[in-house]
Amino acid sequence: MTATHLSPHVEAPVRAVIFDMDGLLLDSETLAMDSLVSAGQALGYDIPYSFCRRMIGIPADVCREMVFSTYGRDFPLQQFFEVHEVHLRELVDSGKLGLKAGVIELLDYLDRHRIPRAIATSSSRVRTDHHLALVGLLQRFDHIVTRDDVSRGKPDPEPYLTAAAKLGVTPADCLALEDSYNGVRAAHAAAIRVIMVPDLLEPIEEMHEKALHIVDDLHRVIAFLDEHIEA
Repeated sequence: MTATHLSPHVEAPVRAVIFDMDGLLLDSETLAMDSLVSAGQALGYDIPYSFCRRMIGIPADVCREMVFSTYGRDFPLQQFFEVHEVHLRELVDSGKLGLKAGVIELLDYLDRHRIPRAIATSSSRVRTDHHLALVGLLQRFDHIVTRDDVSRGKPDPEPYLTAAAKLGVTPADCLALEDSYNGVRAAHAAAIRVIMVPDLLEPIEEMHEKALHIVDDLHRVIAFLDEHIEA
């Protein structure tokens, strides 16, 4: 679905693509939800999936406040996230991490047309490199910007502006691909065209206003690029 309020550069050629990672390239959000729930259980807390889903694409400091406001200031937050990382690593290393539909086809398309690409993710450098290496994508991006590379995460535009700068392309010449609300907000704030490919979060009205398109999977992005790249 096309957004109703679009900036003047929407028809400009796309000269670079910036990807989110979790839930967009990698089918990892469900694994993250499972590991958060199991981490809570290991520490004696009943943390439902509905609560964990609210943490998707949320900066770490906001997540901390969400947990404290719900479970109290004595909640063992550091231990909780440490156990979560252990459980997530076990799930990932057991072979359960997969790719979202259309990832390989889109990257092959960008290769054929020599379009540079980057990742702007809220995950850590260690997790990002590990997950991308496991699925064979680590070498398929020109630059990778993680939460360790910026001072302000999404929805702040810094991750996207940093990625565009590393690619040597102006924001107006980029296309962002996102699955989360805060990711769409970050790209929009950076004045970058953004296509939303929803994963676990259904698009709300704000997403229809900020996103250029909302599509089912990355195959649809190829059709958009066919009309928005220079021959």
